[in-house]
Amino acid sequence: MSDRPTLDDIRRAPKVLLHDHLDGGVRPATIVDLARETGYGDLPTMDADNLRTWFTEASNSGSLERYLETFSHTVGVMQSAEALSRVAYECAEDLAKDGVVYAEVRYAPEQHVSAGLTLEQVVEAVLDGFARGRREHGIRVGALVTAMRHQARSMEIAELAVRYRDAGVVGFDIAGAEAGYPPTRHLDAFEYLQRENAHFTIHAGEGFGLPSIWQAIQWCGADRLGHGVRIIDDIEVDGGTPRLGRLADYVRDKRIPLEMCPTSNIQTGAAKSIEEHPIGLLRRLSFRVTVNTDNRLMSGTTLSEEFAKLVDAFGYGWDDLQWFTVNAMKSAFAPFTDRLELINGVIKPGFAQLKWSGARPLA
Repeated sequence: MSDRPTLDDIRRAPKVLLHDHLDGGVRPATIVDLARETGYGDLPTMDADNLRTWFTEASNSGSLERYLETFSHTVGVMQSAEALSRVAYECAEDLAKDGVVYAEVRYAPEQHVSAGLTLEQVVEAVLDGFARGRREHGIRVGALVTAMRHQARSMEIAELAVRYRDAGVVGFDIAGAEAGYPPTRHLDAFEYLQRENAHFTIHAGEGFGLPSIWQAIQWCGADRLGHGVRIIDDIEVDGGTPRLGRLADYVRDKRIPLEMCPTSNIQTGAAKSIEEHPIGLLRRLSFRVTVNTDNRLMSGTTLSEEFAKLVDAFGYGWDDLQWFTVNAMKSAFAPFTDRLELINGVIKPGFAQLKWSGARPLA
């Protein structure tokens, strides 16, 4: 093993994933199979390899319309309990093969009811798939149920999160276009979740700036920020010395986790390149940064590949990768005892073995 972690090395490391969309990580072959089974006829191609290429090209086109079209196809074939359970199981299997030991995967139940499923049936089908994944592959997967911020069903989805929190739903999220749809539109749902002692994260600071982050934290009480990239706008670097604004200082002081997704952030224009991604500065300033995939299909990525890109861009070593991973496990919505068990019993020993398995200790 070399001093710098390679992709193959990183795949062996026990990793934690907090921001991954179920409909953004479907296998192309599964999309084709489900399209044939359900009669879904809108796919651009029925060849799995060509379909993978189409998803990648559409996601990197710079066109928001084409990017959003990709999700219409994955959601389009995920309208039955059998399809949802299959996709959830395969998600768990794929993450386990990449070395992920704990994941929180999100999806919007309201987007999977067009063929007659109830919201409850959607949730139960996904939980069934995740449960099979744990039994067969050992990975722990918690579900985050998501409400779409441009719709008006957030209270229903929040109630689902509370109803199924002892069955595998670990929290709530809102997603969708930030501009024009501030999180405060769903304040009743967030207040309900707080009264019920439930966890929630909010997509903020990706497509919109500091006001989105400020509202998510100060008005809505978010436990975590989905992306949160634009917090960099509240940090000035003058002569090499960073100066934090009031909001950035608060986010760091309160240890509010940032669910950053480097490749996806570049695709959506939230960052220019991996080398220029705010994660580098935020890591140096000790923000509670976590590394995530967002949409594995659209971004053509895995969590190991996201880490490998950061290693290449910033020269990170095993200590840095462990720091990101422990951050993620600390920030998970799993019970404290489960987090502690994974940190002390799986993550730290796993990284220690990798770190010391070379010819000499890694710096």
